[in-house]
Amino acid sequence: MHKTGTKAVSDFGATTQQWAVLGALSRPGVRDHGMTVKELIAFLMVSRQNLTAVLDRLEGAGLVERIRVAGDGRLRHVRLTAQGESVWSEMLVSIRRYYNDALAGFSTEECLLLFRLLDRLRDGLGRIVVPEGE
Repeated sequence: MHKTGTKAVSDFGATTQQWAVLGALSRPGVRDHGMTVKELIAFLMVSRQNLTAVLDRLEGAGLVERIRVAGDGRLRHVRLTAQGESVWSEMLVSIRRYYNDALAGFSTEECLLLFRLLDRLRDGLGRIVVPEGE
């Protein structure tokens, strides 16, 4: 998925990791206020080191911003910029085409089963305790 997914968003100069972060930040309920780095780590199931590098590149490209939370100067929310929202909207066309092509050989029932099984796998992986910082 990494190799073929990268092709789907390469016209935007994005990687699959950047795609994942932009997608997480574009969700309803998150779009306005963003997410903390800790929330992004938990949602994407990645390490802090990997996420920091991706966020640095996205921020450098003007697609995300880190906003200090009022009342707690140490805490920051990451959210899409207006440019990030625009790029994400354009990327969605390619991403939807990518998923449609990848799932073309599946029936609706098979797609639903696949999504249910992937959710169960994610939940199982989430129950595995990994020491902080790894």
